[in-house]
Amino acid sequence: MIDRMLLTDLTVSLPRAVRLQRLVSQLKLAFACDAVALLQHDGETLRAVAAEGLARDALGRAFVVGQHPRLSTILLSREVVHFEPGSTLPDPYDGLVDAMVGAPLPVHDCMGAPVVVDGRCWGVLTLDALTPGRFDAAARQALQQCQPLVAAAVRMGLLEQEVQALQRAHAMPRDDAPGVAAQGPTLIGRSPAMQRVLHEIDVVAQSDLPVLLTGETGVGKDLFARRVHERSARAKGPMVHVNCAALPESLAESELFGHVRGAFSGATSDRPGRIEAARGGTVFLDEVGELPLSIQAKLLRTLQNGEVQRLGADKPIKVDVRVVAATNRGLRDAVATGTFRADLYHRLSVYPVEVPPLRDRGDDVLLLAGHFLEVNRARLGLRSLRLDAGGEAALLRYAWPGNVRELEHVIGRAALKLLSRGVSRADIATLSAELMDLSALPGDVPRGQDRRADAVQPDAGGEPIGAGTLREQVDQVQRHIIERCLRASEGNWAVAARRLGVDPSNLHKLAHRLGLK
Repeated sequence: MIDRMLLTDLTVSLPRAVRLQRLVSQLKLAFACDAVALLQHDGETLRAVAAEGLARDALGRAFVVGQHPRLSTILLSREVVHFEPGSTLPDPYDGLVDAMVGAPLPVHDCMGAPVVVDGRCWGVLTLDALTPGRFDAAARQALQQCQPLVAAAVRMGLLEQEVQALQRAHAMPRDDAPGVAAQGPTLIGRSPAMQRVLHEIDVVAQSDLPVLLTGETGVGKDLFARRVHERSARAKGPMVHVNCAALPESLAESELFGHVRGAFSGATSDRPGRIEAARGGTVFLDEVGELPLSIQAKLLRTLQNGEVQRLGADKPIKVDVRVVAATNRGLRDAVATGTFRADLYHRLSVYPVEVPPLRDRGDDVLLLAGHFLEVNRARLGLRSLRLDAGGEAALLRYAWPGNVRELEHVIGRAALKLLSRGVSRADIATLSAELMDLSALPGDVPRGQDRRADAVQPDAGGEPIGAGTLREQVDQVQRHIIERCLRASEGNWAVAARRLGVDPSNLHKLAHRLGLK
C-alpha cells in the first residue's frame, strides 16, 4: 500500500516542499508512528526539510552530527537502523514529539535509514513511536523496501529545483552564470514575506547591480548580503564586511580606500583599503548611512568610475567590486536633511530590498527559535531544550522590536536562567513564557500593527512631537524613545541598548549628539 502511495506521487509534478511533506505524512500514516522526519546532510549538520508529528520549531533546528550518536549511526549506515526501546543513546527528538503533553518523552521505539541519491548520502529518514515495540521486524523490512522510493522522491525534488534554476538562468539578461555558492550561515524562514525577499535577492544577485538592503535593526541584513554574494558570479571571490558605524571619522578614509607610505604619521608602508581588498568579489557596507559626507564623495567616485584613490596617492587604482549596502536609517530623510548625498543614495539604491521585520514573518519565529534552542542546547550540554505551549504562544504574540537578534538573546538568557534554577542537564529542559520574560516596553505596539504610527503622538506634556524641521522632528522622536527606554531600564544603558536592539557604543554616540549625556 505504501509503495503504491509513494509511486503515485512520483508521477505528478509537485513543488519540492509539498512533495517531501507528503512523503513524511504518508510514511507516518503507513507505519502508524508518532513522528517522521526527513533531514538533509549539510557539512557537519543535519537539518529537517520535512517533518510530521514533531514540534513546529523542529524545522528550524540544525543537528550537529557529532553531537547526536543516533543520527550519525544512521548516516554512516547503508541499511535500516533500529534502536531498541532500552537504548541509552540520547535521542535528538526528546521533548519534540507532538504527541507528548507537557511531560518528558517516555521510553520509545525509533528507527531510521540513510537516503542515498546518485551514490551520495543525501541525508537520513527517521521514524519515532512513543509505544515500545512499534517497529518490529516486519516494519523494519517495510522501511527497507521503501528506501529506493524515498530516494527517488528526494531526487525528483532536486531535479525540479535544477530545472527551475536553469529556467532562471536562461531568463537572465547576462551570459555569465552564477558561481558556486560558498557555505555560509543559513537564512531560516518559510513565511510568504521571507520567500518574497529571498526570491528578490536571488534574482538581483545574478546581476552586478548595487543592492541597498533596508530594514530595522536586528533583522539580519548581513545574512541577506552574504546570500547576494553567494548567489552571484562573484561567489568565488572575497566578501569584505565593513561596519561603517564603527569607523572613526579620522580613520574611515584610510580603512575604506587605503593609504600610501608617509600619508600620515604612523603610515610606514602602503596599505590597501577594504574596498580594494574585495577585488573580484563583494564589499558589504553595513550601516552606510553613518559614513561622513567627505567619505561619501569618495565612495561615489568608486561606484561611478570603478576606482579608488589611496590616501596620499597621486593616481587612482582600478577596482572590480560589487557594492552591497545596508541601513536601518531612512536615507531619503537623510538626503532631505543634508546628512547623506542624494547622488550617492541613487547610486546605492539601484535595487533596494526591504528585509521584513520578524513580527511580519508569522511562524518563522518558531523556526528561528528552534535554531537558537538547538544552539543553546549544545552550548550548555543539555540533553534536550524545548518550548512548552505557553512559550510558543508568547513568542508568536510578542512584537519583537529587536527582531531576530532579540529572539536570539531571549532564548539564550532563558536557557541560562533555567540552569541557574537547578535543572539537571540530563533532563528534558523546558522554556516557559515566564522564563523568557517578554513583557513589552511602554509604548511598544502589538504584533501586526505599524509601529511608525506613533511617531507623531503627543509627549507627556501634550505637545506634539513634530514641530520644526524634519531633522529636528527626527531628533525629538529619538530623544523621546531613548528617554522612555532608559526609564524602563532604570537608567542602565546596556539594558536600554539591548531593548532597543542597537549596539551600546552607537547608542552612547547618539545620546551625546541628542544632548542626553
